[in-house]
Amino acid sequence: MKVLVSEQIAQKGIEKLTQEGVNVDVKPGLPREELLSIIGEYDGLIVRSNTKVNEELYQKAAKLKVVGRAGNGVDNIEMEGATKRGIIVVNTPESNVVSAAELTIGLLFATCRNIPQLHNRLKERLWDRSGLKGMELQGKTVGIVGLGRIGSLVATRLKSFGMTIIAYDPYISDTRFQKLGVEKKETLDELMSQCDILTIHTPKTEETYGMIGKEQFKVAKKGLTVINCARAGLINEAALMEALKAKIVKRAGIDVLEGEPHATSPLLEFDNVIVTPHAGADTVEAQDNVGITVAQEVVSALRGEMVPNAVNLPTLPVQELDVIQAYLRLGEIMGKMYYQLEKEAVEKVEIIYQGEVASLETPVISLAILKGLFEPVLKERVNYVNAQLIAKNRSVKVTESKESTADNYLTLITLKVMSKGKVFTISGTTFAKGEPRIVEINGYEFDVNPTPYMLIAENIDKPGVVGQMGTLLGAGKVNIATMQLGRNFTDQQAMMVLAVDSEVSRETLQFLSGIEGILRVRFVKI
Repeated sequence: MKVLVSEQIAQKGIEKLTQEGVNVDVKPGLPREELLSIIGEYDGLIVRSNTKVNEELYQKAAKLKVVGRAGNGVDNIEMEGATKRGIIVVNTPESNVVSAAELTIGLLFATCRNIPQLHNRLKERLWDRSGLKGMELQGKTVGIVGLGRIGSLVATRLKSFGMTIIAYDPYISDTRFQKLGVEKKETLDELMSQCDILTIHTPKTEETYGMIGKEQFKVAKKGLTVINCARAGLINEAALMEALKAKIVKRAGIDVLEGEPHATSPLLEFDNVIVTPHAGADTVEAQDNVGITVAQEVVSALRGEMVPNAVNLPTLPVQELDVIQAYLRLGEIMGKMYYQLEKEAVEKVEIIYQGEVASLETPVISLAILKGLFEPVLKERVNYVNAQLIAKNRSVKVTESKESTADNYLTLITLKVMSKGKVFTISGTTFAKGEPRIVEINGYEFDVNPTPYMLIAENIDKPGVVGQMGTLLGAGKVNIATMQLGRNFTDQQAMMVLAVDSEVSRETLQFLSGIEGILRVRFVKI
């Protein structure tokens, strides 16, 4: 594994990569031409916010499998090109949340108590507090826009100051509001009209850019305190300046400015605006966390493992990762078995989740199934990132359904593959310690522990067939590890699944197919 680090990250992150056996090149500040000339050598790329990862770079990066963004957001990474090529994009949204929340509260204290202004006067040998009377937080109402990771931390900390917490976030459930003890506001205008302090903690998107503007300040309480430690542009700077001049906003604490890193914002001219140079994540602890986290995620992605912070994958809570790993393995095995047992082109895929698995992040398991389904027949890279896109490009319709219970099992996944009027089915579950089990194939019931090499045969249900299979496999020097039999009494047919210790030659398969009563035999490699 070879990784290029094109912008500086914490030394602990570099050490983590080295410990995991990665060949690391740290080359911050590379000219663009030089970066493009060498990127083709690397499996992974780690950036911060300055390196542009776009189509120009992708065309030169034939080996690239993962891009790691050391920080939150992916504004400098073109996602469509990455997904199309199966390149996983990861970031570190959790690593600096405490630092960002603490700076928010630090700026709130500094603005409400005029700490920098008082400090500057005293440094100038002026013992003078006139015109700088502060405001207590106790009893005030703080309005939080965005009740995600950072917004939630801010809410819980400000509650201890005796403040009333209200929030606006249409994407957060009522249960989450209740759990945090935060009053939900249905509209942004409603929040603006009631809060004494406004703090914003939402990602920068087309929807959120400029979301706090002239119209919102019109309905705001006079004397509002504004804090922004999220992203520049979420609060329209021109509208904020007008509100400051009109004394609708009494004070502001801003960590993010339009045009950064160039210090050109007109907000710098206001004495009642405290500014910091995008320092929300600038603590020793946060930078160490960011470096270590992005390093581990890049390594996991290069090893083909599921990564919880992959931006171009369904969101997967970290605490669910261990639980879901067994289902990912099971799903991939089930998908891999189709094209090795059937040869018809897939038209539709139906995935049914029953029992305990239905409560998990099943879209990720569906990606594992699609990954397994297409890997045996495609030469291109197939992974969790591009599996859904490959299905779409091949006009394969994918549906997913859930049921809270499963007959005879605590949890069950059923895959139905439709092709030219035929329906192939396979079902699986997990046992103790997450061991996968195949429990049904085309109506035949089993309890099969999948192994790297398996023979699956359909036959007339009559004496002698199993014995002849064993004899011919022995002659072909193939050892049988286990055998499972499933029967269909209506059609007088059976299916046998044999786990074997080695690959089975084409010649041996031809001999097996010639046994009287054998309808079909397939070698399956997992």
